[in-house]
Amino acid sequence: MKVYISADIEGVTGVTNWDETELYHDAHAAAAAQMTREVAAACRGALAAGADAIIVKDAHDSARNIIAEELPEEVTLIRGWTNSPESMVAGIDETFDAVIYIGYHSGANYNGNPLSHTMNTDNNYVKINGKYAAEFDMNTYVAAHVGVPAVFISGDAQLCEHAKELVPAIETVAVKSGIGNATFNMSGAKACRLIEEGVQAGLKKIQECKISEPDSYEVEISFKECIHAFRSSFYPGVEQIDARTIRYTAKDAYEMMTTRMFVL
Repeated sequence: MKVYISADIEGVTGVTNWDETELYHDAHAAAAAQMTREVAAACRGALAAGADAIIVKDAHDSARNIIAEELPEEVTLIRGWTNSPESMVAGIDETFDAVIYIGYHSGANYNGNPLSHTMNTDNNYVKINGKYAAEFDMNTYVAAHVGVPAVFISGDAQLCEHAKELVPAIETVAVKSGIGNATFNMSGAKACRLIEEGVQAGLKKIQECKISEPDSYEVEISFKECIHAFRSSFYPGVEQIDARTIRYTAKDAYEMMTTRMFVL
């Protein structure tokens, strides 16, 4: 069994402020260490479930957060960015049996995490086919495009509930919740234990977690600054619908993410 793991940091337990997410800030080391522990727990769960190949994508900001030597030796770690449309699930293809998400967070226009955003902090929201989208949605559609089901996600509670709207059978572990500018965090040890158990449970539901791609994707992005909408409107197929908002239609997830790579 071949498993893909995509890891972010804003949904890791204990992470609350932007300075904890930035590579060269003093506060980053502790957050990166817990991110590494949660990813390692997911890897142990996958190995226990029968995985013989695991690819981990460090998918936060610099993509240089995870401490490689603390992962099992069966793991291949992707550091840095390929600058390809798949972005946070770079390299995923039909040879994988399942995708797992660790440390994921609520999307822009949601209030379940002080660090809620979708891809970056320049937008008010991203909608896909009329629904507010998180990074989870984009990555899960990319995976579905090549037939790979999302079977597990950990992160904030609101994001975990959101994930079930797209993949009802997905196994979830909410390691934190957010109210206002605060987070309520599970202990790091408990989070790792539940992630390891949850990954094992999720990998037993591969068939139940399979979803089909929509016939097409209508993407709407509302930017915080008008200039971003204006500039994006010159990309082929993108329409500016008001001072801050653009819209485009894509035939599949790869086309959706190719346009996103240039406008968001």
